[in-house]
Amino acid sequence: MSMSHLYGRRDEEEEGVEIESFEVTDWDLANEFNPDRRRHRQTKEQATYGIWADRDSDEDERPSFGGKKSKDYTAPVSFVSAGLRKTAAEEKQQQKGEGDSDDSDEDAPAAPPPPRSTAPKKLQMVNFSQRFAGGIQSGQGIGNWEKHTKGIGQKLLQKMGYQPGKGLGKNAQGIVNPIEAKVRKGKGAVGAYGNERTQQSLQDFPVVDSEEEEEKEFQKELGQWRKDPAGPAGKKKPKYSYRTADELKAKGKVAGRSTAASAGELAQVKVIDMTGREQKVYYSYSQMSNKHSVPDEGPPSMSTRDQKGSGFALPELEHNLQLLIDLTEQDILQSARRLQHEKDVVVSLSHESRALQNRLDAEQDSIQRMEAVLALVERCFSLLECARIFETLQTDYYEEYKTMGLADLAVAVVHPLLKEKLCSWDPLKDSSYCLEDIGQWRAILESRDLLSSGPDSNMDPYHRLLWEVWIPVMRTCVSGWQPRMVGPMVDCVEVWAPLLPLWILDHILEQLILPRLQREVDNWNPLTDTVPIHSWVHPWLPLLQTRLEPLYPPIRSKLSNALQRWHPSDASARLILQPWKDVFTPGAWEAFMVKNIIPKLALCLEELVINPHQQQMEPFYWVMDWEGMLSPSSLVSLLDKNFFTKWLQVLCSWLSNSPNYEEITKWYLGWKSKFSDVLLAQPLIKEKFNEALDIMNRAVSSGMGGYMQPGARENIAYLTQTERRKDFQYEAMQERRDAESVAHRGISAGVPTNFKDLIQTKAEENNIVFMPLVAKRHEGKQLYTFGRIVIYIDRGVVFVQGEKTWVPTSLQSLIDMAK
Repeated sequence: MSMSHLYGRRDEEEEGVEIESFEVTDWDLANEFNPDRRRHRQTKEQATYGIWADRDSDEDERPSFGGKKSKDYTAPVSFVSAGLRKTAAEEKQQQKGEGDSDDSDEDAPAAPPPPRSTAPKKLQMVNFSQRFAGGIQSGQGIGNWEKHTKGIGQKLLQKMGYQPGKGLGKNAQGIVNPIEAKVRKGKGAVGAYGNERTQQSLQDFPVVDSEEEEEKEFQKELGQWRKDPAGPAGKKKPKYSYRTADELKAKGKVAGRSTAASAGELAQVKVIDMTGREQKVYYSYSQMSNKHSVPDEGPPSMSTRDQKGSGFALPELEHNLQLLIDLTEQDILQSARRLQHEKDVVVSLSHESRALQNRLDAEQDSIQRMEAVLALVERCFSLLECARIFETLQTDYYEEYKTMGLADLAVAVVHPLLKEKLCSWDPLKDSSYCLEDIGQWRAILESRDLLSSGPDSNMDPYHRLLWEVWIPVMRTCVSGWQPRMVGPMVDCVEVWAPLLPLWILDHILEQLILPRLQREVDNWNPLTDTVPIHSWVHPWLPLLQTRLEPLYPPIRSKLSNALQRWHPSDASARLILQPWKDVFTPGAWEAFMVKNIIPKLALCLEELVINPHQQQMEPFYWVMDWEGMLSPSSLVSLLDKNFFTKWLQVLCSWLSNSPNYEEITKWYLGWKSKFSDVLLAQPLIKEKFNEALDIMNRAVSSGMGGYMQPGARENIAYLTQTERRKDFQYEAMQERRDAESVAHRGISAGVPTNFKDLIQTKAEENNIVFMPLVAKRHEGKQLYTFGRIVIYIDRGVVFVQGEKTWVPTSLQSLIDMAK
């Protein structure tokens, strides 16, 4: 609700003063309590232009504003004069008189305000403020309203520490009485009639306002803007500053450090300084930075310059003298800089001279060492002397040996000497010839950092020596070698294998020896050759290993052709085939036996005649001789189909013709003794013999065959019980052995001493051959065969040979690949 709606508004213009009326009329009361009164909404034009907007006709509905025209604020503004300020003497006299009247007014009680209707219109605003201020009596009636309550306000103030009669706040710094207002006497601005502080303000805020101190401070500040604060009487004796050349150099050094540019570039730069009251010209940045360097030197006062101008005014001379001083200072600073520069150059040249001298001494020493090296190399006449000389070079002249690449020189020097020594060597007659010499040069020439894998330009010097000198001799020897004379060649390769790099040994075995073996196998005939093939092929197994597998298919094919007309009575076949049982893979060996041997043995058993009275055992022995060559399952199947059927038929026929049970018992035990424990442990063989016992028991119990000998039943029962007890004891013993074997294997596998032992245990559990390769190493690590896979172990990791590189793999993956 606006103030105009509560009290009404009346615009009156009298002598340029606008006075508002705050009377409440009947229209105001009726309009205030009318719920259906019209609401005033601000138009868009009023929101945009404010008091300068055009008023609507219905805006002046209030009767007190009827017929009155609003003031035109767009008209030119006429200011009301506040009067002229009086002179200082008049103001002091008036203030003195007002002070007396103020004292008398303060002693007298405050007069009640005149009625509003009697006050002139032009002074109604002033009278209202006087009446508002005079209506408040200091300290009177405060808290009287508590007589209508229960005094809760006073109690809350006391709980918060308030004490009656004292100020509010923690330190009682608050005022109790309301702030008093003091009426200004005229229309002047604040402070125009002197001090306006009341007695209450002076009492609560005792701040001393000293006019004398203010005047002094004003004069002091005013003096700062004067040209000569001290006045014409304040003449000071001029002070002169003297600087030596060392001080000037020191200041020049400080100034030189502060700037990033060089002294030569900024020495003659003209600088115009307009930061002061006068324009000044400097001829270097260092001069500008030193403009305030003179101690106790202030700007000359106006009076001093006037005095100089009146007595001795020669500005041109002063300028020239100052210019000469500045130029002299610059010359001194430049000379000092040039001197420092020359000193720095001398220091730098001395350092460079010492460095060059040290380098010259090092070069001279290198020349002397190279001359000593050259002298040593020129003395190489024999392999032993060359080895001693190059050992000396490696120990005493190691840097020159590596820098100049003397290892390649050693190859060039040793090559003709070693070639001359090996030209008459026959590896098959003396395999260890020149072995010590080559081993000595290996220690000298072989590099551990360079790993060669073939004949190329980056070959190791030792490898190059072997490839160019030793390999041609071996190639010539192998080309004329007879593979059946296997001993000398195998001895030669085994003797030289520790000194040969892996790739050179592989080259000898794969490119030289293996092709010769293949040609010899192609020419071998098992029916005519008196020398068994295994005698000259098997000695290469430790060296060639899986590389011999291409030879096995033709060997099996030729053996199969030779066995087409073979009879089991010929034991030579077993002697020829037995060495190959562990060489061929289990699958290949079993297939070979099933195709070529088992059919011959089956025919032999079919021709066997079982006659208890006159038994011919030779065919049976011919078959049982192959027990170690055939797998247990194959041999059991062979006996089941071709032997036990006839044997049980003969037993039944014998029991039906009044037999002698004692002879039957001996016959039964005799045939059973012809079988080994391994065969007797087979379930099918055991079942057949138990079936024979059951047939004999049924015959005894049923009385089959007519006459029965006394005690025959007891004898057969005893035999049955004894045989079955043996079977039970054998099974228990076999289970105990298996348990002990498993326990021992578990203990050894549970606590392996190293990773190699763990691999060995896993290989045993999975029936995989795990053995080291003779003279086979990779980066100094021993190579092993794990089945058909070549591996090596490095820091607990298994590496498998791939197509181009060695690949790390897990133990389980290794087992899967081997299977």
